[in-house]
Amino acid sequence: MDKKTGLTGALEAVLFAMGEPVSLKMLAAALNTDADMALEAVRELQKLYEEADRGIRLLELEDSYQLCTKPEYYENLITIAAMPEKPVLTDTVLETLAIVAYRQPVTKAEINKIRGVSSDHAVSRLVEYGLIQEAGRLNAPGRPMLFVTTREFLRRFGMDSLEQLPETAQTAAGQEKAKREEAEKTENTERAEETEQTENTEKAEETEKTENTEKAEQIEQTEGLEQSKRSDAGTDTEEESEE
Repeated sequence: MDKKTGLTGALEAVLFAMGEPVSLKMLAAALNTDADMALEAVRELQKLYEEADRGIRLLELEDSYQLCTKPEYYENLITIAAMPEKPVLTDTVLETLAIVAYRQPVTKAEINKIRGVSSDHAVSRLVEYGLIQEAGRLNAPGRPMLFVTTREFLRRFGMDSLEQLPETAQTAAGQEKAKREEAEKTENTERAEETEQTENTEKAEETEKTENTEKAEQIEQTEGLEQSKRSDAGTDTEEESEE
């Protein structure tokens, strides 16, 4: 590849990537050459487009240059432009969508708190794309709107239900915590039952001991009374004999 061809290819790449008018000075800087060589490369590229009957042309706008579509192909562009626009899910929009999916129903305030920045634009985009929708209002001051995902969300991401959402580290940690809490709850319940059973047994033993003590005291009192009666009866007999 000679230097001239290399400059032409680099020029085409720069103009295609920029997508807007670029001054000759900026082109020279991008091509690492002077203005005269950059202009020569511009003329060479214009010639190539014209001779090859390409669908684009290199348009000169005062001291700037831009790649654009030839006017005779505008009808083809209109056909494409009339088609429904495919939603563009940027990182911000995807992050917001993930929050709604995993925390729904959720308010904008909750989304903003999690992200740390305003999510109004992202939420509006998701509603516009049909991926989330309004689902009533939260019973709180101001009655903020609640948002949930839609069937289009499931269809778009190839899911039948929200149960098929990928498990996140936070979700896994939450499930593990729930398991630990459930195990701890079960253990505490068993301990409480054992404690209650022990207390009931001790109480029953104490009650039985008390009853036995009371019975023994009653028997002792009864025997004491009987012995006293026998003593009294013996005394009366002796007195009658003496008379």
